[in-house]
Amino acid sequence: MPVEEFSGHYLELKPKDASVFSLFRMLFSWESSFIKSPNTSLLGGFEHRFIVFLSIVVQKLLLLLQQPLAFLGTTIELVLNFRTANGGLLRLLFNLLRGKIIWPDTTSENYKSILAYCDKRVYLDKNIKVGDSRYDFALAIMAAKLTYENEAFVQKVITENFKMEFIGFYNCWNAFQKKYSTQAILFHDPTADLIVVAFRGTEPFNAEMWCTDIDISWHSIEGVGKIHGGFLKALGMQEDRRMPKEIEPSSDKKMYAYYTIKQKLRELLNKHKKAKFVVAGHSLGGALAILFVSVLVLHDEAALLQRMDAVYTFGQPRVGDMQFGAFMMSKLNEFDIRYLRCCYCNDLVPRVPYDGQGLYFKHFGACLYYNSFYKGKIMWEEPNKNYFSLLWAIPMSLNAVWELIRGFFLPILKGSVYKEGLVQKLSRASGILLPGIAAHCPGDYVNSSRLGAMPTFIPIKDPTSASKQD
Repeated sequence: MPVEEFSGHYLELKPKDASVFSLFRMLFSWESSFIKSPNTSLLGGFEHRFIVFLSIVVQKLLLLLQQPLAFLGTTIELVLNFRTANGGLLRLLFNLLRGKIIWPDTTSENYKSILAYCDKRVYLDKNIKVGDSRYDFALAIMAAKLTYENEAFVQKVITENFKMEFIGFYNCWNAFQKKYSTQAILFHDPTADLIVVAFRGTEPFNAEMWCTDIDISWHSIEGVGKIHGGFLKALGMQEDRRMPKEIEPSSDKKMYAYYTIKQKLRELLNKHKKAKFVVAGHSLGGALAILFVSVLVLHDEAALLQRMDAVYTFGQPRVGDMQFGAFMMSKLNEFDIRYLRCCYCNDLVPRVPYDGQGLYFKHFGACLYYNSFYKGKIMWEEPNKNYFSLLWAIPMSLNAVWELIRGFFLPILKGSVYKEGLVQKLSRASGILLPGIAAHCPGDYVNSSRLGAMPTFIPIKDPTSASKQD
């Protein structure tokens, strides 16, 4: 029977309800107002509580900085778009002197996000064509990068630059955050007869999204394992902690990501009888991508899974424990679905979260790791599995310096399409102070898809067969 109940055993954290006193009291007891669990005796000891403590503290700080961060992000984007909307810096100054300055329209097809200014590429690589082993992978990262833009920009790029059919841009409701915070795009590649689903990732200045990434809440399903709670909520979990196979349309017509995308896929696959589909995402979007497939499995959606070709994620945080990984490994093998999780160099996000019970939330499937020299290789797990390891602190800083330098030489060696703008150079410079942040930008994943080697066969490995000593 399809699994609908996610609340048999769970740990839910509510940082907004945590006071300073209750936080420190939690170090000695699980009985706290901001912690919900049906049986706290099954939770871990001091180590687990300490990890939860750190997670809550970081989330509290992020929520405290939520408005300043949002203001900073909006201001930077507006400044960058002012220059573009007015035809460059000199034209902007001229318009300013004439009193005819053009104010950027945030909904227009020309308005770009900060990430679009980090990596301005909006065309597919002409050297990677249908039939190339890299084609789906390269298309997936471009789709994942595109999700950070507004609907008009997305539609223009897909129809005019990709020469593909734009299906839709979906802004979906998160029942726990009480806001529309989950976005996804769909389009159809007629040449490859491939439908692409891509989920939006973590926005650089969105504190709530970063809280979702580092939230270590989880929900356990008997015989399946633990699944990251924050990502389930973003995907469409209901307020009663259930995720039924189907939901009744609400009177307020709210869309939930899982149910909306699933229905659209049914319609598209019925229309395109021979088409396959892939699911992709960067950062938080990568977590939503693989969990979307996981919930399809839990709901026994065999008709959809049989038409699925692959899941491609980039900079994806971990989504479940080893039991969950083993369960999904067997199901993906059963439906012959390829799952490829790309981790670029010292990217921080794929190395979190930590569940505080001696094990990391694991990814499952093959990990395609790219180092700073763009040499791709298949590995069970990314090197430096714990970002906070002191052993890796110096190598990560040295590598960040190298990547800043390399940014000046890459276009000379590989062509002008790899030229980096000022925003990307500043991002790389910030990576020296906090290695792993700059490595999370989609641009490096685009480079990896174009310059790295893709194997023709990637086996899905059983996570329980790997070393437990992370």
